[in-house]
Amino acid sequence: MNLIEHFRRQFAYDAWANGEVMAVIRADGGENQRTLQLMSHIVAAERLWLERLRSQPQSVPVWPKVDLGWCEAQALELKGLWAEYLQRISGTELGRNISYKNSKGEAWGSTIEDVLSHAILHSAYHRGQIASHMRSIGQTPAYTDFIHGVRQGLVE
Repeated sequence: MNLIEHFRRQFAYDAWANGEVMAVIRADGGENQRTLQLMSHIVAAERLWLERLRSQPQSVPVWPKVDLGWCEAQALELKGLWAEYLQRISGTELGRNISYKNSKGEAWGSTIEDVLSHAILHSAYHRGQIASHMRSIGQTPAYTDFIHGVRQGLVE
């Protein structure tokens, strides 16, 4: 498997895992502010990184104040946008450096490969925070382990 295919698989997993988390949030009433805050951040940050990769202006705040419906709509749209981006990029472009400003306005540069890795790992980190928070308030979090998704045929 080449690196582009690896990233396609990782973003497919990410979309599945985000969907699993949102389904559990919805089933639990969708009103816990901490879980919504983290889920909103996951979706907003994924959009922000994609916009940086596409040299587009930032369209949403990093920590938006939104509801679960917004998260679900954004996640569905992002699934297609990431797939489209990964269809159009070649493996040789992964080492290309992009320039952007972070949320503090500081100028940075990163390779496309590092940005893609960061987007996936950042989302997994915050899904872990959601799971931890849900357990702390007596709720059962979504089971989003990568290997679980693969074993169940949910991630190809």
